[in-house]
Amino acid sequence: MNAAVAPLTLTKDLLTGMEWSPAQVRELFHLAADVKAHPDRYRGALAGRFLALIFEKPSLRTRVTFEVGISSLGGATVFLDHTETKLGQRESIPDVAKNLERWVQGIVARTFTQESIDALAENASIPVINALSDRYHPCQALSDFFTLEERFGSLRGLKLAYVGDGNNVCHSLLSIGARAGAHVRIATPTGYSPDAAVISEAKRTARETRGKIELCASPEEAVADAQAIYTDVWTSMGQEEEVAAREAAFAAYQVNEALFAQAAPDAVFMHCLPAHRGSEVSKEVIDSPRSIVFDQAENRLHMQKAILLTLLN
Repeated sequence: MNAAVAPLTLTKDLLTGMEWSPAQVRELFHLAADVKAHPDRYRGALAGRFLALIFEKPSLRTRVTFEVGISSLGGATVFLDHTETKLGQRESIPDVAKNLERWVQGIVARTFTQESIDALAENASIPVINALSDRYHPCQALSDFFTLEERFGSLRGLKLAYVGDGNNVCHSLLSIGARAGAHVRIATPTGYSPDAAVISEAKRTARETRGKIELCASPEEAVADAQAIYTDVWTSMGQEEEVAAREAAFAAYQVNEALFAQAAPDAVFMHCLPAHRGSEVSKEVIDSPRSIVFDQAENRLHMQKAILLTLLN
C-alpha cells in the first residue's frame, strides 16, 4: 500500500458512521482531500483487492463511484444484483457473508433495511460498507461535509439546514455533522422527524466537538442565515404507496427561491440526488449557480476511495 495512506485505528466496518470518532472523521477528510488532489499517489494501492457490491436498489452515483474508485486504486468489483431477489431470500445473509469473505476483501451493500447491513457485518470477517439503508447513508453525508469543507474552508460552526423528511440522509447528516463540529438544523413536518435515538447521539457528540444540533419549528427558522440548504426526495424507494400523503404533508417544505432567499448571502444548495424538480426543490434553485449538487456527486468518488483505502489496507 502507498506510504501516503495513513491507516486509522477504528472498527472494521462503516455501518452507520457513528462508530467512527470525530478525530477519525477528520482524518478521513484529510485523506479524501489528498486522494482528490494527488490521485497518482494511490494508483495500485489496492492492487489485488476485490470488492463485492450487493445492491437491492437501483443506483447511479453509488455504483459508478465505487466501481471507478476501486478500479482506479488497482482493485476490482463483483456486482451482485439483488433488485429482483432480495438479499436473504435465496440464501441466508449469514451464508452469503461467510461465502463472500472467502473470495473478496470487502462488501459494499445497498439494502432496504439496516438489519441486512448489520447481519452481513456480524457474519463476515471482512469490512462491510453501508452504501445506503433505510436508516443511514454514511458515504453520502461524509462526502457532503467534505464538499462543504472545500467550499467554506472549515466546518466548525458551519450552519447546515436540512428541510424535508427525517430519513436516512437526514440521520447521517446529523451524525456526521455533529462529528465535524457543524451547526445542523432540521425542519420536518409533524410525524416525519428523525429518530430520537439518532438525535440524542448527535447532540452528545456535538457537545464534544462544540457543534450544535437544533430541531426547528419551520423551514424558515432552519434556513435563516444558513450557509447550506439541503433537501431530499419526499418519498424514498419502498414508500411509493405514501406518495399522496407525503406530497400533502411536505407541500410547505419545498426549497424554492423564496425560502432560499432567507439563507446567508453565500449559501449553497445541496441534494443527494436524484431530485424531483417542482417537488422538494424548484428548478430555479437546483439549476442555479449556487447549487453544488454535482460537486457532491463528484466527491462521492474521492470520499469512497478514502473509505476503501482506510478499511481495505
